[in-house]
Amino acid sequence: MTTTGPRRGFWCECWTQDLTEEERPALLASFDAYTAPEADRWVAVTLRTISPALDSDASDVAWAWLSQGRIATRQALLRSEPCTVTITQDQTRITWTIRPAIFLPLAHRQGAELPACAHDFKPHTPD
Repeated sequence: MTTTGPRRGFWCECWTQDLTEEERPALLASFDAYTAPEADRWVAVTLRTISPALDSDASDVAWAWLSQGRIATRQALLRSEPCTVTITQDQTRITWTIRPAIFLPLAHRQGAELPACAHDFKPHTPD
């Protein structure tokens, strides 16, 4: 049994990067949103949650996006354009990305009978 056909939505990610190190950004979280409001709400809730812990510069950037930038983000998402929101706290850059996506249906495993060989599988143990 599968879900309905492909569904439009947005793939949202939150990346962090330590600016004092020469390392690549690290994926902190991801989220699949099915509407533009749901996608920008994910960023908004996160920014509101962390804003009390931000320094004044990062807090100003966060609240500027919440009060003004969010409108532009929502409009861009409604045009199916990708969006990015970035703040820098001390030496850490936090970047949220939202990209249009098409989610493909997956087969449900609930109620499905696994093939007999699935029960023969034994996890490999290291020597």
